[in-house]
Amino acid sequence: MAKAALGGIEVEVDEDGFIQEPDKWSKGVAEDLAKTENVSSMSEEHWKLVNYLRDYYLKFGIAPPIRMVVKQTGFDLKKIYVLFPGGPAKGACKVAGLPKPTGCV
Repeated sequence: MAKAALGGIEVEVDEDGFIQEPDKWSKGVAEDLAKTENVSSMSEEHWKLVNYLRDYYLKFGIAPPIRMVVKQTGFDLKKIYVLFPGGPAKGACKVAGLPKPTGCV
């Protein structure tokens, strides 16, 4: 696995840039990961989505289904793609420090 400097620390990442050491995730790591997803700065809306994804993952051990993300955050799918151009799986889940979701290409 490759190492990347994120949030001022060295973190192991896979070939797609998903962190492999979830315990090292922090706000600084998220901000640096966001830059890799063409998100120049994290707004309150970005954090709302990221925090929802993290909370769900920490509670259930998997990423939430997209229908649940839309319902619980109030963001439609189009808005999620505006926030994270890579989409909810590749973009938002990566920034939230989740493992690469199944089916994510």
